[in-house]
Amino acid sequence: MLFLVTLTYIRLVEEVHAHLSTHRDWLDKYATNGQILVAGPLQSGDGGLLLAHCEDRSELDALLEKDPFHIQQLVKYDIQAMTPALRAWDFPMAWAREARVAARSPLDI
Repeated sequence: MLFLVTLTYIRLVEEVHAHLSTHRDWLDKYATNGQILVAGPLQSGDGGLLLAHCEDRSELDALLEKDPFHIQQLVKYDIQAMTPALRAWDFPMAWAREARVAARSPLDI
């Protein structure tokens, strides 16, 4: 299952930035093991976004509980779950096993 997680800062940006390096270490750890697929700050500067791949919500919750931003009570999370039904031809199958694959190019249709 894929999870879109929006992080919204609930403390001053200076407090958030004080924990940014440990948050990035946490992101690196879970990106390395394949649970966090992509992450980054929002252009608005008031939070971030990450795409996670977990078996279920309890696995995601366990992962988020280890986030230094969560531990320091710096963010709130908005979580949306989805089961992929369609994927681009080059989107990894491991993250969307049941999804139908879109044509690679108009010539493949």
